[in-house]
Amino acid sequence: MSKKVAVLVAGSWGTALASVLAANQLDVIMWTRGEDQAAEINNKHTNQRFLPDAELSPRIQATTDMATAVEGVSAVLIVAPSSAMRSVAHQLKAYYKPEMLIIHATKGFETESLKRMSTVISEELDCEEGHIVVLSGPSHAEEVVKRCPTTVVVASLDKASAEAAQGLFMNAYFRVYTNRDMIGVELAGAFKNIIALGAGMSDGLNFGDNAKAALLTRGLAEITRIGVEMGANPLTFSGLAGIGDLVVTATSQHSRNWRAGSLLGKGQKLDDVLNSMGMVVEGIRTTQAAHFISQKYGVQMPIADQLYHVLFQERQPRDAVEALMGRDPKTEMEVMTLETWEQWHS
Repeated sequence: MSKKVAVLVAGSWGTALASVLAANQLDVIMWTRGEDQAAEINNKHTNQRFLPDAELSPRIQATTDMATAVEGVSAVLIVAPSSAMRSVAHQLKAYYKPEMLIIHATKGFETESLKRMSTVISEELDCEEGHIVVLSGPSHAEEVVKRCPTTVVVASLDKASAEAAQGLFMNAYFRVYTNRDMIGVELAGAFKNIIALGAGMSDGLNFGDNAKAALLTRGLAEITRIGVEMGANPLTFSGLAGIGDLVVTATSQHSRNWRAGSLLGKGQKLDDVLNSMGMVVEGIRTTQAAHFISQKYGVQMPIADQLYHVLFQERQPRDAVEALMGRDPKTEMEVMTLETWEQWHS
């Protein structure tokens, strides 16, 4: 296998993962649309806009030419925002070869089609979705680039592809597990951003630890419920991609989703929040997608619904909380249908 990997694109998470690959003695070439950003990575070995003060390995180089980026590589890691995934995959198509290992680390949906990222990639590359690998889990780019101990999961329907990705990334500070439930890992990574937004909003409203603990617990139940309906293994949501990623995204100031929610809770308008962030907040688009996904599958997502009203229908955060607290009494334990139970115990 070639010791060269392409990373598309050069945001914070793509840069952090490129650093892991470089630490594993792989040559990494990052593709970016920005000439200035490419020059900075190549000449200064920094990416100040996305990872301030991080020093990058000389093994990491950058280019604005897609053909150059993927020439001679054994694997392509796509870390584009969900809104740009189809465009990036479409550009890759001209240079894609079936022997390339395709990995993606994007947590979101295509808003217009409600499709998962692996589906979008497979459509554009005209390849089997089951051979694509999803990388997810509790992992802040700011900590990974500092080599803080981190554990993630790589999922694919193809065992060999998952193990190949595991081999590329795993090292002394970046531990990688494999998982066959690609759908569940993708859904968990995307949906937890909604709950992280809500957790930030709760903190912005100074509602305290009790409220946030309840939000995370019921949020996990909510995303598990819709995930199982969409074909995921319920156990995935109790793993790294589920509760692990939910906790880190909903409790850390490194989290864009938490920060955005906190600012909304403090009374800022959505447009002002997004302008101040300067980077993509995937939970915003995912909340919009979840609103329509829940309708499509006939599954109640009360937390996601209230966040949708706050983000897109100008409901006040306090009013959204009152609506959640005032819902009809429920039992805590979720009821799994016989069909679903048989599906995961056959």
